[in-house]
Amino acid sequence: MTFDVAKKLVDSLDLNLNDEPLGTPHFADKNIKSFPLTSERFRGIEAIDSDRKAAFIDGGNQEIVGAPNFSIQLNRVCFGIWQGNEKIVESCLPKRTDFLSATSAVFQNQEIYFETTIFPFDENGIAVPPDTDLSFNSMHSSLKALGNQRADIHRMPSIARRFSELLLAKGVVEQELSSGDLLVIDGTLQAVFPGENKYMRSLSQIAETNGVIVSGFSKTSTLLTDTGLSLIGALEQLASMTGISEEWYYPLAESARTRHGAVIFAVKLNSLSERIFRFEIQRDQIESLSETEVNEIFTLLVKNAGDLTLPGYPYGLLDVDRCARVSSYDVDYYYSIICSLMADQGKWDKFNRNIKAADVHQLINRLG
Repeated sequence: MTFDVAKKLVDSLDLNLNDEPLGTPHFADKNIKSFPLTSERFRGIEAIDSDRKAAFIDGGNQEIVGAPNFSIQLNRVCFGIWQGNEKIVESCLPKRTDFLSATSAVFQNQEIYFETTIFPFDENGIAVPPDTDLSFNSMHSSLKALGNQRADIHRMPSIARRFSELLLAKGVVEQELSSGDLLVIDGTLQAVFPGENKYMRSLSQIAETNGVIVSGFSKTSTLLTDTGLSLIGALEQLASMTGISEEWYYPLAESARTRHGAVIFAVKLNSLSERIFRFEIQRDQIESLSETEVNEIFTLLVKNAGDLTLPGYPYGLLDVDRCARVSSYDVDYYYSIICSLMADQGKWDKFNRNIKAADVHQLINRLG
């Protein structure tokens, strides 16, 4: 019975996943101009000797203790510098920045706001955003979860982490990189959260002054074509039809938005890889680069993407992902400390009556 039902599901889905026509890249944002999918737009990446460096930025966060009206989380951001496939020791900044955050629900102006307070381990750290930038209306259109539902308070520290990543990126541009070097942020260059564009503009300005190229590399892509295909899947099919076997990049679209000024590419960085990734470069910067210089930028990524752990994915991003990941050990360690302090101060009952409103899922997981 199970097999028969599963077979019906596969057969039904197969009918809706047509391989042709490929269509054109589709973006919900009308300010993004997409380019047609044609074999002529593939650009092979030719190996070029280069002494440019590439810096990679990533961050992570996990909840330690949470309730419907508060969330305590550990946040971590990291960077690493590479020259080809060789790692360069950072000269000025600490590789990793950690901080605790506490997000609370407060009632003001007839609305519920989520306010995050940062508790840094290093008071002088450059990658710690000010609390004044971390107060948001819980019904803000860019934060709401589904339909007209209030934003999820447990996701608010992700905003603090994103702002921290951009502050760290700015510091790396100022103190660790030179003109012509490449900065690679995990994810896109689009400013999504309220107030994020301020951080992105500040990073862009210092990068332009110092001649550092700002880019974003995405682990996954949910982009579609206007015929309903996965855009990455359509590109893989087109590449197969074209017969291109070497590493390549493909211009997909150009965004003219203030909050997302970028040229969007698809890239295949290793001929042995089965993966194609989304990559962006700031639009104003790429317009000043020659085709040879653009190729050189992609050469930096190709040289860094040969590790057999995940061929075609820059090892520099794998490295900072591991560095920034908040482990279950980290969570348990801080959970013990924070809960002990709550109990020692005679406030456990006050906190626990809120925690019990939302902890059954975690409790069942632990029992399992």
